[in-house]
Amino acid sequence: MRKQFIRMSTKNKHVVAYTATACFLIFSVFLGISIGTFHITFKDIFQIIFNQLFHTGLAPDIDESMKSIVLDIRLPRVVLAGLVGASLAMAGACYQGLLQNPLADPYTLGVSSGSSLGAVLVLFFGIQIPFFGSFTLPVVSIFTGFLTILAVILFANFIEKTMRIETIVLTGIILSSFLSAFISLMIALTGEELRQIVNWLLGSVAMRGWGYVLMLLPFFLIGSILIFVNGTELNALSFGEEKAKQLGVHVKRRKLFILASSSCLAGAAVAISGTIGFVGLVIPHVNRLLWGSDYRHLLPLSAIFGAAFLILADLVSRTIVSPTELPIGVITALIGAPSFAFILMKQRMERRG
Repeated sequence: MRKQFIRMSTKNKHVVAYTATACFLIFSVFLGISIGTFHITFKDIFQIIFNQLFHTGLAPDIDESMKSIVLDIRLPRVVLAGLVGASLAMAGACYQGLLQNPLADPYTLGVSSGSSLGAVLVLFFGIQIPFFGSFTLPVVSIFTGFLTILAVILFANFIEKTMRIETIVLTGIILSSFLSAFISLMIALTGEELRQIVNWLLGSVAMRGWGYVLMLLPFFLIGSILIFVNGTELNALSFGEEKAKQLGVHVKRRKLFILASSSCLAGAAVAISGTIGFVGLVIPHVNRLLWGSDYRHLLPLSAIFGAAFLILADLVSRTIVSPTELPIGVITALIGAPSFAFILMKQRMERRG
């Protein structure tokens, strides 16, 4: 009877979690579309989207210019910000579970810098892989991001066989700094053409339409599905490799599989939006505190919450000093850096205690 009660309580908790995060996401989407130079009410937004989907009639006060603002300018930007936020949050959750390290995320592990380097190389040399066309940018970015996380793990293992949390994070930060310096050197050695990429590297979803959404969407779907089906394995791996082996998990194969899936999400997001830090660090940690550490639920909840968070961060970035627009990376860093310090201090205190 007690077990049944606990099972019911857990189920109700998850229903509340999904309902709350879904409502938060929907509110964020409408708010992101509503606020701007030209204010649009939630009611009008709903009517325009509903009309586009089902070809119903529009109210007389909704003209073509308002419809164009919603469908061609703000909606694709909000959708893209949501996809990027969800991708980075899920990737961060996977890295944290896999490395048993709450400080791990695509930014602190150097994956974002590695993916950025791949993207800059594509733009710098005009690389285009046969059969991939416009998808060359995310493909190369994913590949270099995957190589970066492998390099971090191998180098950390070489320095210290126990691979302590601090060693992995410091290795990631060192490699990230090196790759960022290399990117800066490439930009400095070129003319004004590549200098425009500086704003992209700081993180932005501005001036990107439905074409970029379609470019990111396949990688988001593939990476998400591959990660979701490994939720149970991530639960086992989060307790350590020995425990996972006892539970029948093929550790090496699963680790590579999850690393590849996470790098697919992080690399594609970076290729589209540039380097946006700390989303993968903060969002999984918040969800873990609120709803627990079961990765079967932590991953989708992090995706939903991460999407809503980056939509709001983008909204702040384009309105806080309007008409000037800040890169999203600035907003997420202002939130993420203190969070990083808080998590680190909390860990130290728990160890001393």
